Amino acid sequence: MNLKVSAISLLLLITLSITMHSALADTGSLTMMWWNVENLFDTVDNPETRDTEFTPEGKKQWTEKKLLLKCMRLAHVIKAVKLRTGGYPDILAFCEVENQEVFEHLLTFLPGNRYRTAYHASNDPRGIDIAVAYDSTSVRHLGTSWRKVPVKKRNTRDISLYNFSAGASPFHLILSHWPSRSLDTKWSEPQRILAAETAKGIIDSLRIANDSGDIIVMGDFNDNPGDRSVSEVLNATTDKNSFMQQPDGRLFNCWGMIDGKGSCYFAGKWLQFDQVMVSAGLFDNKGLGMQDNAFSCFSIPHMQTGKKKRPYATYRGQRYLGGYSDHFPLLLQLRTE
Repeated sequence: MNLKVSAISLLLLITLSITMHSALADTGSLTMMWWNVENLFDTVDNPETRDTEFTPEGKKQWTEKKLLLKCMRLAHVIKAVKLRTGGYPDILAFCEVENQEVFEHLLTFLPGNRYRTAYHASNDPRGIDIAVAYDSTSVRHLGTSWRKVPVKKRNTRDISLYNFSAGASPFHLILSHWPSRSLDTKWSEPQRILAAETAKGIIDSLRIANDSGDIIVMGDFNDNPGDRSVSEVLNATTDKNSFMQQPDGRLFNCWGMIDGKGSCYFAGKWLQFDQVMVSAGLFDNKGLGMQDNAFSCFSIPHMQTGKKKRPYATYRGQRYLGGYSDHFPLLLQLRTE
C-alpha cells in the first residue's frame, strides 16, 4: 500500500512538473540578460593575450578557489533571475569572459539549464570576449557575424550580430563592449565613436533588408545614453514620446523606461554604461513586442555594498573583495507571438 501511494505521489509530482514546464514554455515571453561579469578568467596563462595577472602567480593571485567562488556568485544571480521571471533567461550575453571553456564551466553551475553557446572570440589584447548562451528549447540560433572596429595601434572587441528566432519571430541581437575610458575620456572618445559607427553600419544594413525588423542592441558602451557616441551616432533616445512620434532611423534607449541610477558606480557617480536599445519594430505589434515593464536593472541585496548600494565587485584595483561583479546586469523581457 505504501509503495502504491509513493508511486501515485511520484506520478502526480511528475505530471505537475510537466504541466508547470509547459505553462512556462507557452507564456509567450522572451527574457534576455546582459551583464558585464567583471573579468571571468580561467587560471591558465595564455601566451597570446595579456592575462598573466589572472593566474595564481599574477598580481591578482587568481586561483581555482577564487574562480569557483566567482562562478557560484554569478550562478546565484542567474538563479535569482529565474525565481523572479519564472525561468532562466532565454539568452545570456556576458562580457569580460576570457574564453568559451570558462563560460561553459560557469553554465554547469545552473542545474537543469538547456543552454547552447554561440561564442565569438575577438582579438582583444587582454583576451576578453562577449559570451552568448541561448535556451535551445525556446530560441533558434540562425547565425553569427561580426565586424571589427577600425581603431589604430590597438585591437578592441568586435561588434557581433546574432540572428535568432523565437517561434515564428526572427530578431537581430547586436552586442558590443566598446573601448574603455582609461587614461582620459576625451582621448578615448574617438575610439568609441568608431565603435558606434561600426555598430550603426550593421543596423543600417539590417534596415535596408527589412525596415521594420526587430533589432535589439545591448552592451557595455563605456558611455552614457546622453554621450555623443550613443545619442548622435546611434541616434538613440531615452525620450519615448519623441521616439514614438518619429521612430524612423532611431533607436529607443530603454533607460528611458525606468527611474534607474545606473548599472555601475565609479569615482562617486552612478553610470549607465550598460544599455539596451531597440528599434521601432519592437513597438509594431508584430513579432517581438515591448511591454511597460520590459526593462530593468537587476540586483539583489547580496550584490550590493556600502551606503550607495553599489555593485559588490570581485576586485577593487588589486584588492580582492570576493564579490559578484562591478556591474549590475540588465534584463529585457519581451512578448512573443
